Amino acid sequence: MGEQAPDFVRADHHGTQVRLRDVWSASTVVLVFYPFAFTGVCTGELRALAGALPRFEVAEARVLAVSCDSMFTLRAFADQEGLAFPLVSDFWPHGEVARSYGVFDEERGCARRGTFVIDRSGVVRWSVVNDIFDARDVDDYLEAVERLRT
Repeated sequence: MGEQAPDFVRADHHGTQVRLRDVWSASTVVLVFYPFAFTGVCTGELRALAGALPRFEVAEARVLAVSCDSMFTLRAFADQEGLAFPLVSDFWPHGEVARSYGVFDEERGCARRGTFVIDRSGVVRWSVVNDIFDARDVDDYLEAVERLRT
């Protein structure tokens, strides 16, 4: 924590290029890495994020969720789950963004459950990394975002 967040440019589930630097310059960023779309724990976590989205918006924070799934998989997942925040594809070069944040699982070929709260100057102010099978608590992210506002 306290280090500059690695910047990236990747397509979201609509094919729109997302540059992290552009997002953090406008708001606090909650960058959420997850292993795979359509899996039980990941679906539960992203549903919880979707449910908490109004609270993030009030706190002037923007959620970006990143996995190594393809853009097309992420589009189907977002449509099925009604997710209203960007799902960013780290498909190719495979896992490059997850590697830059130290959360790529080489053995499984996916991101581990890492969350990074990034302030408007691009500095990581809070993070947590869980094992692939261990869900995170959205309230922890909200608490970290709130601390940045005070």
